[in-house]
Amino acid sequence: MPVALIATDLDGTLIRSDGIVSERTRMAIRAAQTAGIKVAFVTARPPRDVETLAESLGLTGLAVCCNGALLYDLAKREVVGSHHFEADVGRAIITDLRRWVPGVSFAIQHGADFSQEHTFPPYWDDWQAEPVQRVGCAVPLLEESVAKIIAHHPSHDAEAMSELVGARVYDRAQISHSGLPIVELAPAGISKGSGLGFLCNGLGIRSGDVVAFGDMPNDLEMLAFAGHSVAVANAHPRVLGAVNEVTLTNDDDGVAVVIERLLA
Repeated sequence: MPVALIATDLDGTLIRSDGIVSERTRMAIRAAQTAGIKVAFVTARPPRDVETLAESLGLTGLAVCCNGALLYDLAKREVVGSHHFEADVGRAIITDLRRWVPGVSFAIQHGADFSQEHTFPPYWDDWQAEPVQRVGCAVPLLEESVAKIIAHHPSHDAEAMSELVGARVYDRAQISHSGLPIVELAPAGISKGSGLGFLCNGLGIRSGDVVAFGDMPNDLEMLAFAGHSVAVANAHPRVLGAVNEVTLTNDDDGVAVVIERLLA
């Protein structure tokens, strides 16, 4: 198949369990770029978290961040497209979840900046380029631009939280999860798939000429958008059942294996 763009998730897909991208994968990505194929990160991570990795791989194009809410220019280091929660919608969502899921805590992604309530676990302290802002309550932060709301409960895993949150949020937000015991909420209608669509429209690339790699439920819309979808073998069962192909695990360089075949 003709390939114009390779779109890949990062954690659990391109990045190994030890937190690195293997040399084999680095070489495969560089070879794809040399062959004229564009490579784009499509991730739940915010922009600053992808800059160093992109630089090490020689990527200077666009990245889809925050589950599709932000389109980031890696060369200019600036957000070039964004979708945010309306303040009243965000307030209503947080108010409803506090009422119906006692003990829930929140984190807020504002473009490149990140804030979290004191009771929210320190999942991203090592990822953030800037110190995480600790706050007593997330609600006042909703007056600023909010790309993503993240909810955590100490007694519920991601699947259980998704059901609880979905029952109260309805169609006010796009709900997803990516492995950690949290639920990520993007503005309604925004997902990795919509973000990838915005990127492709700007580049004049057809969805049928895209190969996408992922591993978790928040990758499903991106995988559905692509002409050829690939899951790593360690992917969530819902993802394994929704793709055109299953490759090796992230620890066995599954993404590189497929890229090498495409270039052969």
